[in-house]
Amino acid sequence: MPDIRRRLAAEFLGTALLLVAVVGSGIMAERLAAGNVAVALLANAIATGAALVVLITILGPISGAHFNPCVTLLMAMRGEMGWRQAGLYVPMQFVAAIAGVWLAHAMFAMPILETSSHLRDGPPQWLAEAVATFGLLLTILGAVRFAPATTPMLVGLYITGAYWFTASTSFANPAVTVARMLSDSFAGIAPPSVPGFIAAQLLATVIAWRTLPWLFGKPA
Repeated sequence: MPDIRRRLAAEFLGTALLLVAVVGSGIMAERLAAGNVAVALLANAIATGAALVVLITILGPISGAHFNPCVTLLMAMRGEMGWRQAGLYVPMQFVAAIAGVWLAHAMFAMPILETSSHLRDGPPQWLAEAVATFGLLLTILGAVRFAPATTPMLVGLYITGAYWFTASTSFANPAVTVARMLSDSFAGIAPPSVPGFIAAQLLATVIAWRTLPWLFGKPA
């Protein structure tokens, strides 16, 4: 198994590049879609899903390719990684996500430091985030249990779809949520909307922890 420095480097690189994909494709889509939000969202979803497939494939063997505090928390609660390692992964994911947003801003000649004005509030949005997060964890654990080689593709496909079938466009990741708060772009979320999203994501993680082991059962 790679040492902890390589695992943390992989988590940093993967999480940062994930946010480059999310925010960068959102900026590009908004500029090219001529006001057509559906086209912009489609471009944003495809770019994010495609990037996830690549990042999970190449970095998964090093760190597990969590890129998401909810995934790390779930793995720690399941005893599949130590809490000490989880305590190193999670801060790294938050720092990397913010760095990825800043890198995307720099590439598109946007102000590096800004906050979003895009409100995403209310119970329907929170419910959507709970559904998005639970579905992501369902996908990951199901893929690992039944078809490990397909995990990158399944996660990328799930996120691409969830951009469209959830009212929140499927953040499903506390680090991504905090980082997108720092971008006043198509992908942004206003600071007052962040606590509700993160609460829903964490609640879904606990529900997944309690229910998915029963659903998938033990390996034969």
